[in-house]
Amino acid sequence: VAARGLSPDDAAHEALAACFERALVTMHKMPRIWLHYAQLLASSRRVTRARRVCDRALMSLPATQHERVWEVYIRFVGQKHVPTDTALRVWRRYVRFDPAAAEDFVELLERRGRPGEAAAQLARCLDTDKFMSVRNRSRHEMWGQLTDLITAHPAEAKEAGLKVDAILRSGIATHGDKGGAGRLWAGLADYYIRSAAFDRARDVFEEALAGVRTVADFSLVFDAYAQFEESMITALLEAQGEDGAAAGANGGGGVGEGEWRLENYGPELDLDLHMARLESLMDRRPELLSDVRLRQNPNNVHEWRKRVKLFEGDGARQVRTYTQAVKTVEPAKAVGQLGALWAEFAKFYEAHGDATNARVVLKKATQVKYRTVDELATVWCEAAELELRQKDYQGALALCRGALRDLAEGIQYPQSALRKNLKLWGFCLDLEESLASFGEVRKAYERVLDLRIATPQIVLNFAAYMEEHKYFEESFKLFERGVALFRYPQVKEIWATYLRKFVARYGGAKLERARDLFEQALAAAPADESRPIYLEYGQLEEKHGLAKHAMGVYRRGARGVAEKDRRGMYEHYIARAADLYGATKTREIYEEAIESDLLTEADVRQLCRRYAQLEKSLGEIDRARAIFVSAASLADPSGGAEFWADWNAFEVAHGNEETFREMLRIKRSVSTAYASTAVMTAPTPADAAKGAAGASAPAPAAATQAATAPSGGDAMAALEAAGG
Repeated sequence: VAARGLSPDDAAHEALAACFERALVTMHKMPRIWLHYAQLLASSRRVTRARRVCDRALMSLPATQHERVWEVYIRFVGQKHVPTDTALRVWRRYVRFDPAAAEDFVELLERRGRPGEAAAQLARCLDTDKFMSVRNRSRHEMWGQLTDLITAHPAEAKEAGLKVDAILRSGIATHGDKGGAGRLWAGLADYYIRSAAFDRARDVFEEALAGVRTVADFSLVFDAYAQFEESMITALLEAQGEDGAAAGANGGGGVGEGEWRLENYGPELDLDLHMARLESLMDRRPELLSDVRLRQNPNNVHEWRKRVKLFEGDGARQVRTYTQAVKTVEPAKAVGQLGALWAEFAKFYEAHGDATNARVVLKKATQVKYRTVDELATVWCEAAELELRQKDYQGALALCRGALRDLAEGIQYPQSALRKNLKLWGFCLDLEESLASFGEVRKAYERVLDLRIATPQIVLNFAAYMEEHKYFEESFKLFERGVALFRYPQVKEIWATYLRKFVARYGGAKLERARDLFEQALAAAPADESRPIYLEYGQLEEKHGLAKHAMGVYRRGARGVAEKDRRGMYEHYIARAADLYGATKTREIYEEAIESDLLTEADVRQLCRRYAQLEKSLGEIDRARAIFVSAASLADPSGGAEFWADWNAFEVAHGNEETFREMLRIKRSVSTAYASTAVMTAPTPADAAKGAAGASAPAPAAATQAATAPSGGDAMAALEAAGG
């Protein structure tokens, strides 16, 4: 305390130091004494004495206490007045004690102007596999820092004894597959550029372009390479300008007319050479980029196909590229359609008039173990199409037959599964129909059916082919096989064609057989697919059978189709009944439809509107009004506006003031009933049918009251009571 605030040269400091020395005679194992003593000397800027005291403390104290001493020691040598050499020697010892402090040492070396030693220290860290950054930096970031140090200070790196090329190449080898090597390649080239080894730098750039594996690394190296060539051209242009100015000042030089010397044209030749190099580099960029992508994945078929297009106009390069591609790509790992690559290779030869080599290529392509059978089938189709383009039609057919033959045991996939491929069979059947005899075509179709790979379209094509050759019964047998093979929805088109062809062929000659077919079709069809069959069945009965049977079919159809088709089916039923039996016959159908529980309220409302229009057209005004009254309970004014508009127009045309008011009263009552949350008993749709009963049957009470009493009768009173 007595020395605090005094000058470092004051005698009190010496007295205090002497006191510490006496204390250490007996307490040299006490770390606190050593720490206070060292801090005193460091604060008084006695560098040598402070360093010696710290060294004595490290020798006297056990190793477990050294960390406390080093904390004071490092803080002391980090002060600006401590000489650099002293600080660095202390730090080298400290790094041996605590290797994790190596990054701090590197930072100190950079601050103190020792970049070469900093690079060497950082290289030693990276050379240690177990080194872990206390600053949470990745090894890639540390490699980047080392590259920046070396390229920025190449001379100092050499003086430090670093083998720059070997060090950076080891980093490139470490990060080459993971990406990030582009920065190291560019740094190595920059090192040689700063060392004026331009040819060596150019070699490094070329090696980097041939070795990087990511597009990002390629872009970095390529841009650095282009910038290097541009800087060389710029330097040569500036040098030429300076030489020209100097020559002008000297009076034009001393070369006689007609005299030629190489040294007089050296700069121009160098400039032309560098310009040619830069142009060549820019022209090679697409090819080099393609190389990078193929190094990433040599099984990328899409990239190989794009690479072929790069050499368009150079047939030899394209052939070499195709050859390299088909040799390199592994079928099991191919990304894209390998068969398409083989096909393009064959078409290239064909386009240049060499069909022989095209056949050789496709023959080899058929022996490749593709991942899928479809790829192999595509290649066989391409081979057959090649023969067709060469006008060898029988050769194309023979190729397809050979591909689809039964192979011996031991043949591996996909060749073993080719005989069941639908794509190739479809192509082969087309050729058979065009080129082969009737018996051969029939045999081919039969084999497809025996293999159980036929599709509904193949069945339809086979049946159509038999029909064209007048084998009608055979055609119908094929339809029978088709409907036995497939289920809905696949069999839908087969049934539709079968029924249409049979009716067109026999008409009413085999009516019972036709009826059996329609019944089978209806039994197999789901409700949502049965409407067309019912309509066609009804037309058959109308044209070749009995009208009564036709009405029965339509009646079954109205009940058997899906809910969404029922109203349409009933409307068709009504229309056909009107044509066959007259309008009065339709009353029974309307009543049946309205009384059934098969229709929705909206559909019943629409049928009631049509029913009312029918009665109005027949002059039965009271019956039409009774229908409107009975169906009113189903017509919410907010959703059934069309119903109320029809009733309004009807009353305007045929009613009076009293019936119009009754209509408005009912509308209000219905609106109130729909708005109320209370449960009410509404008239059933059967009331509409009962209110419009025929003259031969007595009318129900509700309909009779609606037709004779303007008040609307008890039914409307009950409706008002429920709504109010």
